[in-house]
Amino acid sequence: MPRRRTRAWGRAQVALVLLNLLLAGCHRGASDPAASPTPQGLEAAAIQAGVIPDPASTDLTGVYATGNDRICIVPSAKAYRIGVFVDYDETQNCGGSGVVTRDGDTLHVTLGASGDGCTMDARFEGDRIVFPPRVPDACQKACRGRASIAALDVTRLSESASEAATLRDARGRLLCGDGG
Repeated sequence: MPRRRTRAWGRAQVALVLLNLLLAGCHRGASDPAASPTPQGLEAAAIQAGVIPDPASTDLTGVYATGNDRICIVPSAKAYRIGVFVDYDETQNCGGSGVVTRDGDTLHVTLGASGDGCTMDARFEGDRIVFPPRVPDACQKACRGRASIAALDVTRLSESASEAATLRDARGRLLCGDGG
């Protein structure tokens, strides 16, 4: 009987210590997250613990997808090649290739020839890429019907360059392969 009482007392002490730590954290002054480019609070702790990847040190290479939407990224001599494929059906889809460069968690994406005007900044969140909700009108050249690449939001499926190089659009063209 005394053994159970000791275990219960030990658990109660641990719970009390955790509760005090939690309450102490609530009374700290709020910091301005915009004042520092480094992750703060829970995000920083999760990165440090390895729970989520650090976007600053994560390679872009791979295949990203959500539903029928896909992005491939492979390294090239000067930057990275990117391919984008959004598929609603055979008459409503987008497919295009271009280049992407990275500046921290910002991806500078250019689809098509560099002078075509389909240039935008997307967010890179380690294993996720999010396109802006508004893209230049020139980006519609990559789409058929009412499909759009605006607000495209995909999560990494693979870090393999060879898998990324096999992504094709609705017409069967390689988006990130040697001809992409």
